[in-house]
Amino acid sequence: MTTTRNQNKSFIHPFLSCGLLAAACLFIPGCKGQKAAPPPPTPVTVDSAAIRPQPLSLKVVGVVEPMETVSIRAQVGGVITQVGFTEGQDVRMGQLLLRIDPRPFQASLDAARAQLARDKAQAANAEIQATRYADLVKKDYVTREQADAARTQAEMFKATVQVDEAAVEQARLNLAYTFVTAPISGRTGGLLVKRGNVIKANDAALVVINQMHPIRVNFAIPASQLPLVQKYAAQSKLEVHVKPARNNDGPEIQGELSFLDNAVDPGSGAVDLKAEFSNKEGLLWPGQFMDAELILTVEPNALTVPGTAVVTGQEGTFAYVIGPGNKAEKRPIRVNRVLDNLAVIDEGLKAGEIVVTDGQMRLMPGATVEIKSNPTAKGGRP
Repeated sequence: MTTTRNQNKSFIHPFLSCGLLAAACLFIPGCKGQKAAPPPPTPVTVDSAAIRPQPLSLKVVGVVEPMETVSIRAQVGGVITQVGFTEGQDVRMGQLLLRIDPRPFQASLDAARAQLARDKAQAANAEIQATRYADLVKKDYVTREQADAARTQAEMFKATVQVDEAAVEQARLNLAYTFVTAPISGRTGGLLVKRGNVIKANDAALVVINQMHPIRVNFAIPASQLPLVQKYAAQSKLEVHVKPARNNDGPEIQGELSFLDNAVDPGSGAVDLKAEFSNKEGLLWPGQFMDAELILTVEPNALTVPGTAVVTGQEGTFAYVIGPGNKAEKRPIRVNRVLDNLAVIDEGLKAGEIVVTDGQMRLMPGATVEIKSNPTAKGGRP
């Protein structure tokens, strides 16, 4: 009997528990038919795909080099008596740089001139004697041998005069070399030998002059890009834009491609190019590294989006497009190139479509977004 009662209690107890829970649900708000609340919209920043002119270009690193550079060496030896420039100064072609003591060379010139004058007088006398002997031999007053000897003597003195004239010219040239002048216009470096020092002819360089206006930037491209450069260079002059390397805030300077090497370097597999710049403001300095951009052509109607809109994942390259109801759509795209944080799109987008530029990591396809900024075309260059 006791066993039966305990069994009945055990049988009734679960039903009582369910009834109590059901009764409790009547007094709890939302317990009946409750559903999970939708997630809040994801905040994102957006921009719009736009049609705009966009350059096709190659970006490389180049180095500035002078159009001409000259190491000034003395052509005669002596004591430096005058310095006609300040180190680091811009000089003009023909400007006096250094003066070497001219007195020994002036003395050599005077001696050469005196020797020339003496030999000219002797040559004139020998010519008179040769003419006289030529007349006398016709009258048999002198022998033929004497007449020939007189003529030989005259010719010897004539040759001596020519040697003396060359010596005078050399002495005059050596005197002129005591004036060391600038062979080109440019900027001087440091003076390696100071006033009062003795220098030797053709010894170490005294100063180096670099031409600064115009100036060149030397850079290299892979040989695989050579046909592309040749194609557009044959059509028109190619622009080159440079900025100081690792200084994005520096001014952009524009020049023109002026040199394409005639061979590929077998060691590096690259081709050397040079661009010329007027450099009137003196912003380019020899030896300076520059970020160079070779503009091949400009596409007038390129479809562009900010580069931050492009996402690369395991499935390839894509962008999130905002559709009706602020729903995010994951759209596969094909990117042609990215330049200055502006991506040129070949496939996958249309002009005017709104793309997400920030916040993609928190998005899923079909998610609702909250736009933090209005769609604009602010991503590109005008």
